[in-house]
Amino acid sequence: MESMAWEAIFAAGVFFVLGATSPGPSLIVVLRNTLIGGRRQGVACAVGHGVGFGIYAGSAVFGLILLLENAPNLFLVLQILGAVLLVWYGIMMWTADINALNDFDSEAVGKDRQGFAEGFAIAFFNPKIALFLVAVLAQVLKPGMGIETKLAIGLLGMVIDMGWYMIVAIVLTGTPALEKLREKGDVVYKITAIALWFFAGSVTWSLL
Repeated sequence: MESMAWEAIFAAGVFFVLGATSPGPSLIVVLRNTLIGGRRQGVACAVGHGVGFGIYAGSAVFGLILLLENAPNLFLVLQILGAVLLVWYGIMMWTADINALNDFDSEAVGKDRQGFAEGFAIAFFNPKIALFLVAVLAQVLKPGMGIETKLAIGLLGMVIDMGWYMIVAIVLTGTPALEKLREKGDVVYKITAIALWFFAGSVTWSLL
């Protein structure tokens, strides 16, 4: 049995946390479901979102590893493009207007669906999530990673995403902590931007 690549798992976990806790449309959809249907519907929405995110994460891990092992030159190009994407995401985070989130029309997402289906839809049909995962995971995956590491990274993404939105639905909703998070959303964005730029810089340095 091959040993677990804990460094890659930890690095992926850090960015899964940063991605999940950054305010955005997904947060608003979970809040909306919680407010109109109670914590049970909010939790169902969180589970749906986690499953959608987990499918992306698992697909990205196994697809990128396959590419890394069979087309290393193409994977190198993908790493470079991924680093550029991380810089771009950082710029988007740094310049984002947190107040614009209030104008997001959550009714447009899964209008006739509630809970699980709406949470799944906002995650699975969001191409930005797929691009973010490819950009991040292309930097942390290594050739020869065992099935355990691949599964761990994919499941970790799902658990962190689902766990965060469950916390929002169960614990934070209706408390000053959630309002504080929304008020300080610009700070969360900027911290995430700096982390993305640092990671992109370190990856670029390692490729030189």
